[in-house]
Amino acid sequence: MPKKLRQGFTTGTAAAAAAKGAVLLLLEGRPPAEVSVALLTGDRMAIPLHSCRRTDDGDGAACSVIKDAGDDPDVTHGAEIGATARLLTTPGAGLTRVVISGGDGVGRITKPGLELPPGEAAINPGPRRMITRAVGEALAAHGRTGTVAVEIFVPRGQEIARKTLNARLGIIGGISILGTTGIVRPMSHDAFTATIEAGLSVARACGLEHVVLSTGRRSERFAQRLWPQWPEEGFVQIGDFFEKSLLFAAEKKFVRVVLAVFFGKALKMAQGTPHTHAARSQLTLNALADWALTQTDDQRLAENIRGCNTAREAFGLIYPGYPVLLAETGKRILSAAGKFAGRGVKIQSVIFDYEGQVAFDSEK
Repeated sequence: MPKKLRQGFTTGTAAAAAAKGAVLLLLEGRPPAEVSVALLTGDRMAIPLHSCRRTDDGDGAACSVIKDAGDDPDVTHGAEIGATARLLTTPGAGLTRVVISGGDGVGRITKPGLELPPGEAAINPGPRRMITRAVGEALAAHGRTGTVAVEIFVPRGQEIARKTLNARLGIIGGISILGTTGIVRPMSHDAFTATIEAGLSVARACGLEHVVLSTGRRSERFAQRLWPQWPEEGFVQIGDFFEKSLLFAAEKKFVRVVLAVFFGKALKMAQGTPHTHAARSQLTLNALADWALTQTDDQRLAENIRGCNTAREAFGLIYPGYPVLLAETGKRILSAAGKFAGRGVKIQSVIFDYEGQVAFDSEK
């Protein structure tokens, strides 16, 4: 029986737990070992605290949590996420108000198009709700209300952010505090799809109607070399998320989408594969062999393609000698992408060779 993959929790959940721990330390005078926080799903999760201390001035408290992404770790897995809390008014009768800010290691938004306006700390609305509720629960447990200032910090945030696309999105100086549910589900890829959507939102907010989608850093680098006049925001990496990225592009009303990819991803896109993971490589080569037989009537070529181990090996058989097969692949990409994006989006497909030269362009 396959091992059940372990769920983790988001940076937003970690921040909420740290904030609750800090408030409890202020109210109780001793640090809790763990806290229970309400997730955005309505469930609850017990989160262990990594550290707790009073601030040097004695007026506040700071706690931190080690972020655990479960069996689907991302770049923030193992990161320390902390919160400093201060009681701004004497807790008593009245309403609870939580003022949330970003400290060291939390990014600041500098471009439009994200869930928060430029100038704000990159702490998304979902985590803000969780932090507010967690602090409110800590006060309520002691019959208190009042105004609490919470500053979220990430000690290695700037270092971690260099491994993300935050700078492209206009998030400078640290990581984002994220989470739409509070839970990290193994293999859900929620963080990646959120980054794709955010990248498209920023591009649209910058006034762009055209966007270039690539599947990774290398294909994006070649695309940027091909279109040097295009602004940085107009290039978005989509990984394996072919269908999802086109749905996002259509929702945000892009007029034109360019898919700039290598041949392996092109083959999977040409077959309409929503998620172009490498596991289907043999099926894609069989399809290419069928296309070769139909387009060239060359039985030997078709069999040689079936015998290939990788798409790259097959590419060596058909390029540059069989441009009709590249054209067939490119046309099928247009058809599949059009079904995902709908009629309102014009699609262009560009296939690179493995040195970064254009092997096929549907516009030429």
